[in-house]
Amino acid sequence: MKNKIFELRKELNLTQQQLADKVEVTRQTIISLEQGKYNPSLELAHKITKELKAKKIEDIFELK
Repeated sequence: MKNKIFELRKELNLTQQQLADKVEVTRQTIISLEQGKYNPSLELAHKITKELKAKKIEDIFELK
């Protein structure tokens, strides 16, 4: 699964740790997500979408 977490996080000037704290996961989880090594649960994808100010999950996550 491809995603735009890194780009959107940078646009909002959020560190990996800040985003992790907001969505209640570890910084390592954010790193794994950004590198495409981990696919989030639907609940986590929803939280990330909200924190990154996207309108819908598909704006951030894309199935290959």
